[in-house]
This record gives sequence, C-alpha cells and structure tokens, in this order.
Amino acid sequence: MKNDPQMPGNQPETTEIDGFEPVRAAILPKMLELAPFDGWTMTTADAAARQADITSAALRAAFPDGIRDILRYWSHINDQTMGVAMAEPEFAGLKIREKVAFAVRTRLDQLRPHKEAARRASALMLLPPYAALGAQLAWKTADAIWRGLGDKSTDFNYYSKRGILTGVWTSTFARWLSDDSEDEAPTRAFLDARIENVMQIEKLKAKVRDLDLDPQKPIEWLAKMRYPAGG
Repeated sequence: MKNDPQMPGNQPETTEIDGFEPVRAAILPKMLELAPFDGWTMTTADAAARQADITSAALRAAFPDGIRDILRYWSHINDQTMGVAMAEPEFAGLKIREKVAFAVRTRLDQLRPHKEAARRASALMLLPPYAALGAQLAWKTADAIWRGLGDKSTDFNYYSKRGILTGVWTSTFARWLSDDSEDEAPTRAFLDARIENVMQIEKLKAKVRDLDLDPQKPIEWLAKMRYPAGG
C-alpha cells in the first residue's frame, strides 16, 4: 500500500537535507531555553536566533513554516533519539509490552529537561490553528515506535496499530505533564495500565480470529464466545 500523503505522519520532514541543518541545530536549544517563559512564537524564535548568532533570514529559511516547523523539528529529533535507543541489543530481548513501555518512557526522557517548554507547546497545539499539527506529530511518534518494533504491516493493521498507539502516547504524555511527583510513579503506572488495555484488545482480536466469526452474524459471535466448541 502506498503512503497516503494526507494521512498524519506522511508529511514531508522539515529535516530534509537542504543545508540548513546546522541552523536548526543551533536555534532549537536556545528556543527550548526561552519558550518556557516567552512561549512558542516567532518573536521568541527571533530572540533564539540572535542568541545563536543566526540571522533572521537564515531562521526563516531553515523553518519556512515558522513555529510549526520548529515544533516538527523538535519532535523529529526526539523520535530519532528514541529510535536509536530501541536499536540497542538489549531491546530485542524484551517482551512486546516491555518494548512499548521502554519506547514511551524513552520518548518522555527526551522531554524531561524541557518539561515546561513541552507544556507550553502542548497548550499551543490544543488551539484550532495547531490541532492538526499536534495530531500529526503524535502519529509520527507512534509510527516511529512501531518501526522500532520492526512492524512491516501495510494493510489496515498499519493504521489501526498506529491509531491505538497514538492514543497510548498522547494520554500518557498528558498524564506526564500533570505529574509533579519526584519519581513519576503515577505516570509509569498510567502507562502500564494503558498498555495492558491494548494487550487485552489484541487478545480479544485473536480470539475472534480463532473462532472464525462471521461479522454478519453478531448473535453467532456471542454464542461462540459464550459456548465455544468443545467447551
């Protein structure tokens, strides 16, 4: 199946090789220092560029879509770092639920030093002009996790897996933003519960496949699940 360019996660990357990667890499750290106080605005970006000794023209050439491109770039860098961690040898020996938990926790680890900047970015992406961007970045993170897990699906499962994991990621991210505990135990417990929910869904789907249920006969579904053959 060809990628649908309209689907979240299939948009062109800001980080295409165009000669401006050093500019982006110089501006982002300054932006992360200023955003917690001044917000995610082009005024803040101009200040970040000045601190990084980058001209306004170079800033706008590196991030032609302004703040949206800066947020895309930050998210992309974090997804890449997560992917590198998932490629480590010890990752392969984990169970699937442990791998997902590891990926989400690693993704949050990238944000932890900049939690207030992440909080300000999250609030911005709740606004209608930025809502589509928020959905796109969440989808990309879910896609990066599945790719790190070695998923090669191209059918409906490609979308359903990423849709479910997008929900896990966004809900855990929201819980983490409100978690001010020292060890973030509430966030870890929340994540474990969400993953357990997903695993239960997968078990139910497997049971439905094993029962060879006809989707046109819902009563038969219930009967087979209540009174399985030989049960």
